[in-house]
Amino acid sequence: MKQLTETTWREKISGADIKNWVSQFSQSTSVHDNEQLQALFLLSNFIYFGQIEIRELLKSLYRDLYRTPAIHAIRRANHDTTDWNLMESEFQSHRQSTRFLGVGNLSESGAHLLYYFRQENALPKSLFISAQEIFALDVSAKAPTPKLSNEGIETYVFIDDLCGSGTQATTYSKDVVEPLRRMKPDVKIHYLMLFATTDGLKAIKDLNRFDRVEAIYELDSTFKSLDPTSRIFTAADTDFDRLKIRATCETIGAKLWGANPLGYKDGQLLLGFTHNTPDNALPIFWVDGPAAGVNWNPIFKRYHKDYN
Repeated sequence: MKQLTETTWREKISGADIKNWVSQFSQSTSVHDNEQLQALFLLSNFIYFGQIEIRELLKSLYRDLYRTPAIHAIRRANHDTTDWNLMESEFQSHRQSTRFLGVGNLSESGAHLLYYFRQENALPKSLFISAQEIFALDVSAKAPTPKLSNEGIETYVFIDDLCGSGTQATTYSKDVVEPLRRMKPDVKIHYLMLFATTDGLKAIKDLNRFDRVEAIYELDSTFKSLDPTSRIFTAADTDFDRLKIRATCETIGAKLWGANPLGYKDGQLLLGFTHNTPDNALPIFWVDGPAAGVNWNPIFKRYHKDYN
């Protein structure tokens, strides 16, 4: 815990914070039944990405998921040319006809990441718009009708930090991507993420609304921390029983978020970011007790999208 506090968490989480959080779990003389040790075991496996790591991931997203595929496509379109000046010139033209957007409301994490994304990749702010700026009203007719604000935009790239279940992207894309596609059938629309679960990726791809759906890191079923395939219980010498820890998380999680005791849609993730903690993670880490009306102090507090 001391090493994690000083390195990975960069002292955002203190020893006092850990003690305060762990004290909410029960103790036992048996390792298997000691909830405090169980909680510390889960905490030691919690994957945390600070601002430095997030910025590096955003560099990778631009380089590996946007620029490199574009360069490859340009090269193929020019008879596998090796003329770098030609490819770079074509890429600059391609980028000028691209717009980058966050997923969700302007106050949510997708839009928040665009600030760092623009900085780390030295991009002009003219390449960034909000979803509302995609559309405009044509008032030349008797009845105003929707139209595209800029017919010259050929590619729209939506950026997000995490696709867990795919629910948010499904709803958001129905309201934005479908009308965009109707107005410009040949437009290219990409959904690029830092992290995505295998199930979430499949759910978005199955919508057939995006031309490309990709993530820097794909989280397969082994990242569901309490399932039989969980990667944190693979060591033969572990002193912790998966079923007992699952029971602890389900019991406490039911009090914190009754509908989803192990995270939204049974996410079970041990994952958090410096800007927020996803609700797909185990609620024992992030539920803000006072805001939720329960007696609980989180260690990686989640800031909800909606506040009443």
